[in-house]
Amino acid sequence: MSVIGELALSALFQVLFNKITSPDFSKIFHKEKVDADVKMWKRTLLKIHAVLDDAEERQMTSKLVKVWLDELRDLAYDVEDILDEFATEALRCKLNAESSTSNKVRKLIPVCCVSLNPSSVMFDANMRSKIKDINTRLQEIVTQKNDLQLRDCVGGRTRTSRPKLPTTSLVEGLVYGRKEDQKAIVDLLLSSELHNAQLSVIPIVGMGGLGKTTLAQQVYNDDEVKGYFDLKAWVCVSEDFDIVRVTKVILQSVTTETCDVNDLNLLQIKLKEKLYGKKFLLILDDVWNDNYNDWTKLRCPFEFGAPGSKILITTQNDRVSSIMGTTQAYKLKELSNDACLSVFTQNALGTTSFSAHPELEEIGRKVLERCKGLPLAAKALGGLLRTIPDRDEWKYVLNSKIWDMSAENNDVLPTLRLSYLYLPSNLKRCFAYCSLFPKDYEFEEKELVLLWMAEGLLQEIGQKPMEDLGAEYFRDLHRRSFFQQSSRNKSLFVMHDLINDLAQWAAGDLCYRLEDKLGGDKQLNISTKVRHFSYIRCYYDGITRCEDFPKDKRLRTFLPLPIENSGYLTNFVPSCLLP
Repeated sequence: MSVIGELALSALFQVLFNKITSPDFSKIFHKEKVDADVKMWKRTLLKIHAVLDDAEERQMTSKLVKVWLDELRDLAYDVEDILDEFATEALRCKLNAESSTSNKVRKLIPVCCVSLNPSSVMFDANMRSKIKDINTRLQEIVTQKNDLQLRDCVGGRTRTSRPKLPTTSLVEGLVYGRKEDQKAIVDLLLSSELHNAQLSVIPIVGMGGLGKTTLAQQVYNDDEVKGYFDLKAWVCVSEDFDIVRVTKVILQSVTTETCDVNDLNLLQIKLKEKLYGKKFLLILDDVWNDNYNDWTKLRCPFEFGAPGSKILITTQNDRVSSIMGTTQAYKLKELSNDACLSVFTQNALGTTSFSAHPELEEIGRKVLERCKGLPLAAKALGGLLRTIPDRDEWKYVLNSKIWDMSAENNDVLPTLRLSYLYLPSNLKRCFAYCSLFPKDYEFEEKELVLLWMAEGLLQEIGQKPMEDLGAEYFRDLHRRSFFQQSSRNKSLFVMHDLINDLAQWAAGDLCYRLEDKLGGDKQLNISTKVRHFSYIRCYYDGITRCEDFPKDKRLRTFLPLPIENSGYLTNFVPSCLLP
């Protein structure tokens, strides 16, 4: 299971805490006389939750820690199932009571006897057994936690993975397919309409790996831009939005002098003096922070520049764009197939075509299909195959998940993973659930919201209707570039293939997607850890096997299905899915 599973586990813990402490559940626990057990669960889970960060880091190097996390995750989901069973039983008893008391004959029967029906007795017996099992497993988890000497990371986690390198203003290598985008941004920077504005902020928005930073680098080094501004500065903001650090870097950029001052007031006064009356261009690359107060504090010195000063920001988040931008965001699109091909072959073969290696062209184009217009993916895949003109090796890359490839030469995973890490906990599970969607599947907002609701993935907030809450979740994921509007129908949405891969990585083995893998006497071994299951069936003109017709002609039905953790699925074809 991937590290992301533990991040979703942290989000699940929050759901459990919310349920355990809610007034409605407290009444149920008191009625069923399980108060003491549930209070013990809460205390124990709080202690375990405190060491999750340390466990997440150590699982990379310790198989025992990874096994412990797997067992903990299964236990947490079983606890959630029991809480849901309590809620269901409480609702059943309420409905039975209402039905019974409405019957004149049953009114003669004492209320205490009404509740003593076979269903209630069976529920009590089953629940006592399950609670006992949870208590035993919880104690084992705590004992193992102590044996593993997992630490309470009060001060936050210490990353052991390779840190993300900051970007610079220098363009790396050759750039393909962005001439029109470069011209559009340069025109905005030199626009006469914005010339008289005191300060204009222009956002470039798009999903990770699209080349926003590369485009900003091209613009920063454009000859027309160089001659238009008095001062230029480049800052890689990244996920650490430290106002003192960012201000200091900007000051050092415009003065070309080192600065040892760490007082924000002194730094901003100095920066104001340097920018006063000058027309400047500032690039804020890779911005994640969407706190409006942080932005207003940072921008104070920028207000003293000359009219026509510009700030160009790059971000994956539309909310960042709306908070910081003063102009409409520039939405960066995927590269054309030809441009993406040039990026791939340049990095793989040192040329812009397959002319020197025609035997690799067919499989090379299949590898390239996986990039879906993302230059970062094309560059990463090309880099993996560089100086290896071997068809077998290229086939291996074609059939491998991009996450399984060499971490030293693959920036796609950390780039997209950061997008997931920055999701609020309430969105992590909802996004991971989307791994059930097949690639290229177009879905409606309402469709996905109803699925989230049915799976209990929405965290209730006051009296807000669940449909409205789900719509907020959906729009937030859309703003963060996880969903894109379909080019075919603006009322539908789709996930980029690599975002779909990210969702599968996020879900780990919690979700299982079956795409026409059934047939004949095949027996599929489905992990008992699976919590969500979907079946996708292709059909076209009476043909029901995907491999029997061209990919572009396929029509697919998608259906999420409940799954019992039996471990096996044999010759399973629901009749409702037959064409």
